[in-house]
Amino acid sequence: MDHSSRNCLNFRHLDRFPGDTLFDRIARSVCNAGCLPRKELYEAWEVARRVRRRFRGGRVVDMACGHGLLSRIMLLLDDSSPEALAVDLQIPASAGRLTAALNETWPRLEGRVRFDCMDLEQVVLTEGDLVVSVHACGALTDRVLDRALAARARVAVLPCCHNLDNGDMGGLEGWLDGPLAMDVARAARLRSHGYRVYTQTIPAGITPKNRLLLAEPL
Repeated sequence: MDHSSRNCLNFRHLDRFPGDTLFDRIARSVCNAGCLPRKELYEAWEVARRVRRRFRGGRVVDMACGHGLLSRIMLLLDDSSPEALAVDLQIPASAGRLTAALNETWPRLEGRVRFDCMDLEQVVLTEGDLVVSVHACGALTDRVLDRALAARARVAVLPCCHNLDNGDMGGLEGWLDGPLAMDVARAARLRSHGYRVYTQTIPAGITPKNRLLLAEPL
C-alpha cells in the first residue's frame, strides 16, 4: 500500500487493517468514515506517537487541523490530556463523519474534541497547552511557532511548502538547501527563546516533507 497516496480510504480498504493494534483500529474507523486521504492517516499517526513519547498531558491544540485526526490520536495515546481544540479557518464538511466513526469505536472521545473555525491569532493559549500542527503551509508554521512561544507552550510542527523567497533561512542557504536551512533556523529561534529542541523525522515514504520539530520551554 502506498502510504503517500492522496486517495481516500473507504470500506474497500478495511481488510488491509485486520489487526487489533491501536493503529489498525484507528485505520478501520477512518475507512468507515470514507473521507480521509490515506496520507493523512499515516502522517497523523507517525507524528502523534513521536510527540507523545516526549510530551504527555495538557490540552491538545491542533492548529490548521483539517479533519482533526491528529488531535484525536493524541488523546487516544495519552488519556491524561483532558481535551483537544482543533482549529482551522475552514473545517471540512466531512469532519463530522470522521468524528462519528472514531466516537463509535472510542466513546470516551465524545465531547472532548472541539472544532473552532478561527484565525490562529484568535486562539487563547496557556502554558500548559500542547500545540501541534501537521503541514501548516509555508509561513503558517511560523505563526504556529509564534503563538506557542508567546504562551510558553510546548509545540510540535511538521513544516511544509517552505517559502524560500520570504522565509528566514538564517544565512545558512550557502551550506544547506533552502527548506532545510529554514527548518534549522526555526529550531535555532526556539532555542534562542529558551526552549529545549528535539528533531526527528517521520518515514519519507509518507511524505518528503518529513522533518518533525518539537520543543518545550526550559
